[in-house]
Amino acid sequence: MLTDVPGIRVGHWTDAAAGTGCTAIILPRGTRGGVAVRGGGPASLETELLRPEAAVAEVTALVLSGGSAFGLAAASGVVAWCEEQGLGVDTGIAVVPIVPAAALFDLGVSGNARRPGAAEGRLAAEAATGGPHAVGSVGAGTGATVGKCNGRGNWCKGGLGSASVRLPGGATVAALAAVNAFGDVFDEHGDVLAGAWEEGRGFVDARRVLISGEARHERLAVMANTTLCVVATDAALGKPACTHLAGQAHAGVARAIAPYGTALDGDIAFAVATGGVPVNAVIVGNAAAEMAAAAVRDAVRTATSVRGVPTAAELAAR
Repeated sequence: MLTDVPGIRVGHWTDAAAGTGCTAIILPRGTRGGVAVRGGGPASLETELLRPEAAVAEVTALVLSGGSAFGLAAASGVVAWCEEQGLGVDTGIAVVPIVPAAALFDLGVSGNARRPGAAEGRLAAEAATGGPHAVGSVGAGTGATVGKCNGRGNWCKGGLGSASVRLPGGATVAALAAVNAFGDVFDEHGDVLAGAWEEGRGFVDARRVLISGEARHERLAVMANTTLCVVATDAALGKPACTHLAGQAHAGVARAIAPYGTALDGDIAFAVATGGVPVNAVIVGNAAAEMAAAAVRDAVRTATSVRGVPTAAELAAR
C-alpha cells in the first residue's frame, strides 16, 4: 500500500455506475516531489512546480482522476480542503496548497456522462486515511481499461493497484498506479496478464500484432489511454533525486506494460519523499521500479468489471 510510507493518506471517490472516479493522496508537511512525463497525450496540472528548478520546495497533495482533462477540476476541491486544514506553503499572506494533478481518459467507459469535479475531489480528500486503502476498480482506476490495439469490443478492465517494500536500511518504498494503458499488462514471467482479447485466440499480445502489421488502424483507440503512477518513500531525497526517482518509476511500469509511453498514451509518474532515512540512490531507484511494476499488475489482478468491460480473469475463463 502507498500508505505503508508513514504519514501518507489515500482517499477515493468512486462512481462505479458512471464508470469514473478520483483519488487524493495527502502528504505530510515537508514532502519533496518530482515528476516525469512520457507519451503523447498527458493531462496534468501544476506539474511544473515539481521540476528541480522550481522555487517551491514541497508538495501538499497529489490528485489522480478519471474524466480526461475535465477531471483535473477535482484538484480544486482538494486544494480547498487542504486550505481548510492549514496544509500548504505559508507565503506570509496565505497558506497555499501545492496540489499537482493528472488525469486519465475513461470517457470511453463512462460515456462522458459524469466527470470528477471539485466536489468529488473534496470527497476523496475527506476520505483519505493512513490505513490500508482500496485497490481495483476504485478512485482514478474505476473506468480504467487496458489492451486497446484490438478495438473497443476487445478491451480488458484496468484499475488501481499498489505495492510496497521495506529496504534493509529501514526506508520504505511504495507505489500506486492507475492503469488505463493502450498496451497489454504482462506478469512476472513475461506472459500477457491482461490486454487485447480475441475470441478463439485469447490475449493477442499487442507487441506482436503491431510489428506484424495485423493491427487495423481504424481499431486503434486514439487518445483513450494513460497510466498514472506515484512512487513514495520516507528516504532522504531532494527534488532532483525525486525527479530521477519518477523516471525510475516509468522504467518499472514499462516492465509490466507494453507497448508503453506511446503517442496514444499520456503516462505520468510522480515521486515523493517524506522523510530523512538515508538511502543508496541505486537501491531506492531499483525498489521504485519494482514496486511500480508490481502496482500495475496488482491493478488488473484486483479489478472488477465496470459498465460491462470484463476483467482479465473473466476473459481467461471463457
